[in-house]
Amino acid sequence: MITLKGPRELKLMREAGRIASAALRLGGSLVRPGVTTRELDRAMHRFITEQGATPSFLGYGGFPATACISVNEQVIHGIPGKRTLKEGDIVSIDIGAIYQGYHGDCAATFPVGEIDAESARLIAVTRQSFFEGAKLAREGYRLGDVGHAIQSYVESQGFSVVRRYVGHDIGRQLHEDPEVANFGSPGRGQRLLPGMTLAIEPMVNAGTHEIEVLDDKWTVITADGARAAHYENTLVVTGGDPEILTVCNLEE
Repeated sequence: MITLKGPRELKLMREAGRIASAALRLGGSLVRPGVTTRELDRAMHRFITEQGATPSFLGYGGFPATACISVNEQVIHGIPGKRTLKEGDIVSIDIGAIYQGYHGDCAATFPVGEIDAESARLIAVTRQSFFEGAKLAREGYRLGDVGHAIQSYVESQGFSVVRRYVGHDIGRQLHEDPEVANFGSPGRGQRLLPGMTLAIEPMVNAGTHEIEVLDDKWTVITADGARAAHYENTLVVTGGDPEILTVCNLEE
């Protein structure tokens, strides 16, 4: 069932999005060689709670941390812990916040010190693929149009989109219907309506789109060991350009 949001819901989601994206920027600003993923997680947890919000992911389905922090070949759902970031790594941070019952959700991939040119290009392509899809996240288009735009752009750059995990609608629940795939066919799928709130999140692999799940039942890695990147914003479908409720860049 699709839930369209009105002015009251959107006001709360704007604040949830502000908190989530500020927490992400904080986490990204702390990324450097020698920092552990647990230290990043603790800093973001402290920030979210100080803002009067609650971490969306902590305890969700049994997830044990505030943020999903995934390094190099880890695509999504990495569990923060003792792992120390090293020069040349790339680290994806996925974070959500609940404010007065409504969620904001966002993600981005950050370089650890100096990284190689191909990793930098992977991060840039993943980010841009979100905006390629977001161009079509407006009234009258369909979810297949959004997914096709993301997939076409990513594959034109020589990378691949993950198929087994997708984006989602979002609101009072972290994951609501419909799902938002990062692949698809134009003119297919759910027609987009004003008031739909979507978490569009391209997950892009440098190699094959195939993935595996580790024994911890959470961490998703690329099947071929190639690096992966992740970028996500929460947005609102309107009659014109979508309104993005999260801004996931250190420079913004």
